[in-house]
Amino acid sequence: MQTDQRNPVPLFSLFIANAISLVGNVFTMIAIPWFVLQTTGSATQTGITGFFTVLPVVLAGFFGGTLIDRLGYKPTSIISDLASGITTAMVPLLYFTIGLEFWQLMVLVFLGALLDAPGSTARAALLPELAEQAGMPIERVTSLTHVIERSARLVGAPLAGFLIGIIGTANVLWLDAASFFISAGIIWIFIPALRIQKQAESGKYFEELRDGLRFIAHDRLILSIVVMIMLTNFLDAIFGGVLQPVYVKEVYGSALNLGLLIAANGGGAVIGGLIFAAIGHRLPRHATFVGAFVFAGFRFWVYAMYPPVWVLIVVTLITSLGAGPLNPIIGAIEFERIPPHMRGRVFGAITAGAWIAMPLGMLLGGVLTETLGTFIMMIGLATTYLVTTLSMAFIPAMKEMNRKPQASNVS
Repeated sequence: MQTDQRNPVPLFSLFIANAISLVGNVFTMIAIPWFVLQTTGSATQTGITGFFTVLPVVLAGFFGGTLIDRLGYKPTSIISDLASGITTAMVPLLYFTIGLEFWQLMVLVFLGALLDAPGSTARAALLPELAEQAGMPIERVTSLTHVIERSARLVGAPLAGFLIGIIGTANVLWLDAASFFISAGIIWIFIPALRIQKQAESGKYFEELRDGLRFIAHDRLILSIVVMIMLTNFLDAIFGGVLQPVYVKEVYGSALNLGLLIAANGGGAVIGGLIFAAIGHRLPRHATFVGAFVFAGFRFWVYAMYPPVWVLIVVTLITSLGAGPLNPIIGAIEFERIPPHMRGRVFGAITAGAWIAMPLGMLLGGVLTETLGTFIMMIGLATTYLVTTLSMAFIPAMKEMNRKPQASNVS
């Protein structure tokens, strides 16, 4: 797509819509597990909740990507936000009227995540054309996108912890529902309908789905990234979905402290992302990616020492600097290698592959945390994470991330 003048308004409108929606998602990320812990006291049921949060993302990524390509990126984003807003609003609506059983909560959590995932994928697929309109390098756009994502944690996490203490867990979900409706409105008003040049398609849904999977299988670098991120996401799911909230409840006893730790993680990643946005295009991608990943995992060792909460917050802030470059590097690689007309199905398949082990991580994390306790779990997690991230330095295919092929040349 060619433009005669730079127009940054659509790109920054997308940034704003994402920020609002992501803050709402952070509210849910804290409110739902805390609600389950408060009402059941069970790490296992908290793990089950995480399972029903992540499984639909895998399903939506795998089966919904082709639908995104067919419907278009802007319409998919709007429809997804509206549907997610309605589903999220049903949680407090039922809770305050006829009551909410655990199984009903799981159904709503499942539907909310199922409907939210295609919208996130569609918004990501809009970025290259909006970046071109704004005259901004793709590395900077992906960095800013993920800075916004981390900033949502920085702002949303402590705010969620504070609001849970003031207005209650169920009421926080009303705010989450509102964020989806606002995001849909911004996309509808400020994002133009982009014309993506399409190649001839088969017209058959599952053949187009297979095209996306085939593309990943034939690209050694993207396949390697998907496999390694699948492994680290599995470990992150054990930590963030179960181990961290149980640890914080046992050791510090406050949802606000959980929010502050998540905010510190977001704050460090924001700083790391901003640094990468400024100098990332001059750094070797592979060395930066591996070094940042290893550094980000050091916080697990400090958790195992049971320090005062302020020490843990500071350490989390510092080590999370390593998280800043990770998603921007992955995003830049994807936009460089994936043809524009295939973004929906390939992004969806990548998301499904990267998230596929996370539901198992949630379930396994709940059972193991209840059986082994937080100390043994934290030591095991820290060791496994170090071995997994360090191994990326020795995978030949991952060294290809230093090269920059153009997506238009990839078939």
